[in-house]
Amino acid sequence: MNLQDLAATIAARKDADPDSSWTAKLLSQGPEKCAEKFGEEAIEAIIEAVKGDKTRLTSEAADVLYHLLVMLAACDVTLDDVLAQLAARQGTSGLAEKASRG
Repeated sequence: MNLQDLAATIAARKDADPDSSWTAKLLSQGPEKCAEKFGEEAIEAIIEAVKGDKTRLTSEAADVLYHLLVMLAACDVTLDDVLAQLAARQGTSGLAEKASRG
């Protein structure tokens, strides 16, 4: 599965019955709950990275990507929107890009 496929699956579940899908249940709880779940998963990934457990980090990273896409969907931001932003930054030094944010 690639991220485009996962994003499409998440988008398809946006209007699904919350009792039929974990994704639909999360989305039905609104952007705040989706953001909370993303934060929890990000912290778990950080912990596994610090511990040096590659297997657990891989699993947590998958959770982070999934929950990021759910949070984006809850906020009506598409993966394509994010990829376009990354493309716009391509060729710009990361240091210069950060400095331009003010």
